[in-house]
Amino acid sequence: MDVKPQQLPAIEPRHVDAHAYPQGVAFLDGQYLPMSEAKISVLDWGFLHSDATYDTVHVWNGAFFRLDLHIERFFNGLERLRMSIPFDRAGVTEILHNCVALSGHRSAYVEMLCTRGASPNFSRDPRDATNRFMAFAVPFGSVANPEQLERGLHVSISQRVRIPPASIDPTIKNYHWLDLVRGLYDAYDNNAETALLLDFNGNVAEGPGFNVFAVKDGRLATPATGVLPGITRRSVFDLCAEAGLVAEAVDVSVDALLGADEVFITSTAGGIMPVTRIDGVAVADGKVGPVTTRLTDAYWAKHDDPAWSTPVVYS
Repeated sequence: MDVKPQQLPAIEPRHVDAHAYPQGVAFLDGQYLPMSEAKISVLDWGFLHSDATYDTVHVWNGAFFRLDLHIERFFNGLERLRMSIPFDRAGVTEILHNCVALSGHRSAYVEMLCTRGASPNFSRDPRDATNRFMAFAVPFGSVANPEQLERGLHVSISQRVRIPPASIDPTIKNYHWLDLVRGLYDAYDNNAETALLLDFNGNVAEGPGFNVFAVKDGRLATPATGVLPGITRRSVFDLCAEAGLVAEAVDVSVDALLGADEVFITSTAGGIMPVTRIDGVAVADGKVGPVTTRLTDAYWAKHDDPAWSTPVVYS
C-alpha cells in the first residue's frame, strides 16, 4: 500500500502567547517590556537545570523595604555561583527603581534574577553559557490572604526533608523547589494552607518561601540549619533587639513547635504572618498571640522609617 507523504507543518515566524500575565514591567536584555513580552530561551540553564539565583524585595506605599540587604544577598549569590552581570549594585538598584516606576505600582513584588544562560552551541559546560540578568515588578502578593492574616494560617508539617546544605547552599536564594512543592501538596491533602519541611536531622526547617518562628515564654526561636536566612527573618531579629525580646537561631524540634505559645512565619511576600493551627491542632489557644501582634505592628511601622525604606521616584 502506498503511503501518502505528510506535509510538514509550517514554522511560525514568531511565538503567539495566549497565556495571561500580571500587570507589570520587566527588564531584559537592556529593554523595559510588559510582563507578557519578557521571555527566556528554552535552552537557558535556568530553565533546564534550575541554574539561577534571584532575590525579591517588596515596595509598600511607594518605597522599597530594606532594598540594600536584598541587593547584597543577590550579589553574594552571584559570586558563589560564579555568575557575572554587566551591572554593579547601583546599576541593579536603578533598574529595579525603573521597573517599579514604569509599572506605576505603589505596592509591588520586585524580583532580580540571573540565570546561567544558554550556550550558542548547546555546550554542556556551564562556562560556555552567557549569564543573563533580568528583573521585574508586579503587583504585591502575600503568602497569606487577609482572612488568614486575621485568624492565622493553618499549617501542616510535611515529613519531606529540605535539600541539605551539603548539597545546595541555602544562603544562595534558588529555584530548587520540588521538595517544597511536594510539601505543599502534602499540606493540601491534609486540609492545610501551607507546609513546613524538616531538616536532615528531623527538626523543623522552612516552608515554601518563608522562615518560621516559635515563641515560648516570651522567647523566640527560629531554625538555624538548612534554611535561607531571610531578610524578614533578619528584620525580626532587629525588631526584637529594639524591643528587648530574646530571639535565637537554634534547632527547633517538631515537639517544640507544637508546644509553642505562638508561631508565625516570615517572608518578603507578606511580612510577619501568624500561624494558629498546626496539623489540625490549635497553637495554644488558637488565637493570634501578643508577641506576634507586637512584632507585626512594629514591622509595618518600619516601612515609614527612612533607615529601612527607599522611596521610588515615579516621574
